Amino acid sequence: MEVCYQLPVLPLDRPVPKHVLSRRGAISFSSSSSLFGAPDPRQLSQRRGAISYDSSDQTALYIRMLGDVRVRSRVGFEPERRGSHPYLPIDFRILHSQPDSAGPVSARRIRRLLSFQRYLRSSRLGRGVTPQSPLHILDHDYTGQAKCMLEKVGSWTFDIFLFDRLTNGNSLVNLTFHLFKLYGLIELFQLDMVKLRRFLVMVQEDYHRQNPYHNAVHAADVTQAMHCYLREPKLAKSLTSCDILLGLLAAATHDLDHPGVSQPFLIKTNHYLAALYQNTSVLENHHWRSAVGLLRESGLFSHLPTQDGLDMERQLGSLILATDISRQNEYLSKFREHLDREDLCLANAGHRHFLLQMALKCADICNPCRPWELSKQWSEKVTEEFFHQGDIEKKHKLEVSPLCDSQTNSVGKIQIGFMTYVVEPLFAEWARFSDTRLSQTMLGHLGLNKAGWTGLLQAQAGVAEGTDTPAPAEDAHSKVLPQGSGES
Repeated sequence: MEVCYQLPVLPLDRPVPKHVLSRRGAISFSSSSSLFGAPDPRQLSQRRGAISYDSSDQTALYIRMLGDVRVRSRVGFEPERRGSHPYLPIDFRILHSQPDSAGPVSARRIRRLLSFQRYLRSSRLGRGVTPQSPLHILDHDYTGQAKCMLEKVGSWTFDIFLFDRLTNGNSLVNLTFHLFKLYGLIELFQLDMVKLRRFLVMVQEDYHRQNPYHNAVHAADVTQAMHCYLREPKLAKSLTSCDILLGLLAAATHDLDHPGVSQPFLIKTNHYLAALYQNTSVLENHHWRSAVGLLRESGLFSHLPTQDGLDMERQLGSLILATDISRQNEYLSKFREHLDREDLCLANAGHRHFLLQMALKCADICNPCRPWELSKQWSEKVTEEFFHQGDIEKKHKLEVSPLCDSQTNSVGKIQIGFMTYVVEPLFAEWARFSDTRLSQTMLGHLGLNKAGWTGLLQAQAGVAEGTDTPAPAEDAHSKVLPQGSGES
């Protein structure tokens, strides 16, 4: 067995705490405990994950500690305690109950949670519970196959599920780091490679592995799709290195710390995130602020002038906020108007940023445009997550959100509606902007996948009615795979 990556050993003044080494991904890059450089424990206990630029946000100043999450309130620190909710690691009965206004301030516990995943893991480690999925070090056979896949990272048929298996669950770290090297961003921005790896490891670990869809594999898939779009001729000859850096960072962090439930769910359950962001782009704001927290925690841009770092954080937020599906028509209408007027000027920084927003939106929902073998897996995973939310809502006697009732919906029905009303309009406009082989391939897969789901629904209806109905899905999509096999 060999270590995937061997970093140079740094001088150690003191041993690194065991819970630092237990962080997901830390051992996968180096068997040495020097990955984090033996920081001062007092500094570690003060690490902050910023979630707001507003210094007046006194009730939501988050303090991220090693394996623990606390909130600084006006009455001091109170440790978070994981509740008994079956999905989110919080107890609705406690979180959503209104405090007694007549009681003393010290009795009102302000319950905040920045990273569900990290807190859940640290809680288990604190109780001596062995992690369910220990991270194993890969041998040369697996790393060699993963490197071969990265040579074709620009292919639209790139199998992110296989790549994730070959990298032992580290697809986001390996793929994003490879792309940073491919574009020469490490040299251009003089990034510290140890800080970059540390940042990517923290990003990956803050995605919730238990989420069927909104997890690190989805983030890696979106990042790979973003790379494909950045290589399109119109963008490739116009984007600056800063644009590319922001595009890749936004793709990798666009769903950071996603709880696996929708914004309407958080709003109707009076979740603290909904209150914090005033019911507006709740999840997207949280993804952005979490990403900013990790950028500052890792010190990735600490060598840049302060104003440059703040500008990058602001632009990163603008990209991530654009993925709010509730604002789909707003962005699509603006995109269509630009195309109708033919006034998009790629020499204009504002126009380039808008195209990055549209590219990220396409990458975020491109699953129906992938080959059937990949698209079908994503469709099943997102539907599983929808139905999981519906089960929670039923259990707590809440109104079941649209598409989340497994009794009245199916994978095929959800996907056909999603393709028709969301995906097709967006990718039709993208093809108007970038009429390339990739765009036509995506539209081709989209049409065939939609026909495939229609065929499966007809077959299921025929079986239910006891009639013979042809099931064209498998045969139809056996023809899809060669279409994009050479796409690069």
